[in-house]
Amino acid sequence: MSRVTLQDIAKDTGLSKFAVSCSLSGKPGVSDATRKRVEDAATRLGYQRQKPSGEQREITLIFHDLVDSVSYELRTMLQDGMQQEAHRLGQPVRLQWTHDANRVEALAKDSAGIILVGPHEQRTLDIVRSSGVPAVRLGWVAPLEQADHVGGTDHEAGIAVGEYLIGLGHRDIAFLQGEEGYRGRMERYYGLRESLERYPDARLHDLRFKEDGGFIPALRSLHDTGIAPTALFCAHDGLALTAVSELLARGYKIPEDMSVVGFGDFSAATQISPQLTTIKVQGLEMGATALRLLLERIEMASHPVPARRVLIASTFIERRSSGPAPKRGKSLVETTR
Repeated sequence: MSRVTLQDIAKDTGLSKFAVSCSLSGKPGVSDATRKRVEDAATRLGYQRQKPSGEQREITLIFHDLVDSVSYELRTMLQDGMQQEAHRLGQPVRLQWTHDANRVEALAKDSAGIILVGPHEQRTLDIVRSSGVPAVRLGWVAPLEQADHVGGTDHEAGIAVGEYLIGLGHRDIAFLQGEEGYRGRMERYYGLRESLERYPDARLHDLRFKEDGGFIPALRSLHDTGIAPTALFCAHDGLALTAVSELLARGYKIPEDMSVVGFGDFSAATQISPQLTTIKVQGLEMGATALRLLLERIEMASHPVPARRVLIASTFIERRSSGPAPKRGKSLVETTR
């Protein structure tokens, strides 16, 4: 069978050879729909892209394109970290935002390696694995899954926050988990629980609720049982900002009546008053590390090693939203009198 050419793809799609070339090389000037049409035709026809002799093959950074507002700033940091490190090392990279498994399959055929960011579906993961292309994940992996992974220290962060709050005298501590089903949040909760279990007089309360207006009802339900926490560890900075705002509006003083700790150290953490005590996630370094790990995996292709997990330690940032525990917790009933 003769090799499939750009002209073959042009004839199949009814496009010009120039449009086909621009689409396959990632150059501007063609629409997303045209690019996908060409990629699909190239895959179906079995087109093999040729690299000029000596040219360095690209690494593809694939971000899941359905991003919630909580993850957006972290994704930006990861992207910046990867691209900055690639520039420093002279490694060509291309960036794709997609959750289309077929698109990922086409990209894998023309990549020296892949970094997958976000909660990609199992079919996408299976496609990347079966392609044989070296890959690194920035996103949770299954237990003992044979995949290279770079992540943060969620569990350790929970332990550190617990020890910090206990040291300030807090004994009734609530974890604002908000929406359920996020593994990172659960790891922070497990770490906090592990820390507090060492203190017989400490109590941990897990508050789960719809994040759109659910914090105060959840806190009121806890108060109705006779429990008034003096400290909150929030699953992410956005929840912490909501908690601070809602509590201030109801007459609480932060941190005199309630200490609040967030997670992420994103831009809003220093744009409120009091500024937020939080855990800084090292997104830039996580991105850079993922790129270096992938390059190492590519270089060792002929000498396979077991899958690796690399954790980048977060940093505790103490600001003015946390302080010593009050003698007793303040309830919402008290603040409305």
